[in-house]
Amino acid sequence: MARRTPEGPPPAPTVQRLRLRYTKRGRLRFTSHRDFQRAFERALRRAEVPMAYSAGFTPHPKVSYAGAAPTGVASEAEYLEIGVATHCDPARLRDLLDASLPNGLDIVEIVEAQGGNLPERLEASVWELALDGVAREEAERAVTAFLAAETVEVQRMSKNGMRTFDAREAVIALTVTTPDGNDAGHQGVDAGSAAPCAILRLVVRHTTPAVRPDDVLSGLRTVAELVTPTAAAVTRLAQGPLDAATVSVTDPLAPDRATSAVEHTSQGDEELRTGPQGGAEPVVEASNR
Repeated sequence: MARRTPEGPPPAPTVQRLRLRYTKRGRLRFTSHRDFQRAFERALRRAEVPMAYSAGFTPHPKVSYAGAAPTGVASEAEYLEIGVATHCDPARLRDLLDASLPNGLDIVEIVEAQGGNLPERLEASVWELALDGVAREEAERAVTAFLAAETVEVQRMSKNGMRTFDAREAVIALTVTTPDGNDAGHQGVDAGSAAPCAILRLVVRHTTPAVRPDDVLSGLRTVAELVTPTAAAVTRLAQGPLDAATVSVTDPLAPDRATSAVEHTSQGDEELRTGPQGGAEPVVEASNR
């Protein structure tokens, strides 16, 4: 029997890869990753982005998601990468996509990929956990006990059943603060409230299995019986390469941005030598499909 092949011409090749940073804010933090995927693909169609597609009988747009936050968690630093069949202006494309998404799912930045693997750059995350009803002293006692432990075993239900793993090894830093004027804009933090509220700042290395903020809270309950009267309001503040010297997480798009700036400078120097090559660059060039 002859092997079936898809009818019609093959899809146009990817000519440009673009990396996007987006946020999940407000009530949109309750969207699942699959919900966001559907919303984003609709936004691509509304913005008429000239997407590159996979080959085969069920072509799909070339979109790669990396390190998505759990459902119910807000985030200021989510990332994905798309492949397009026609060169696009990243700044204009950001405006078009952002206008096509609901408020709370916001495109912060788009840069042209300059090589390297984006998921491999996402080595660690910075999390903020707002614990309403928990006094700072109580949280500090629990954090001290957690950091002093060599291992903190916690359990989480997985698709293969209950799994036990160490929540301590992945935690690089864990500190406690309280709300102030600088915290008022973060999810779940009411700087004007008189009720106690401890703020945990957490730096976690991305491991397998992944250690999530709720796993650390389970560990705090295990080692210090820390009780949170309400669910913690969790926000991812950053994710990217880990700087071990400063125990900080750096910008994963910085290498792409730096290389792009050098290329633009070189192009500008070339234009000074040879003269301008025409009018302003269009947002999206005519499709070659």
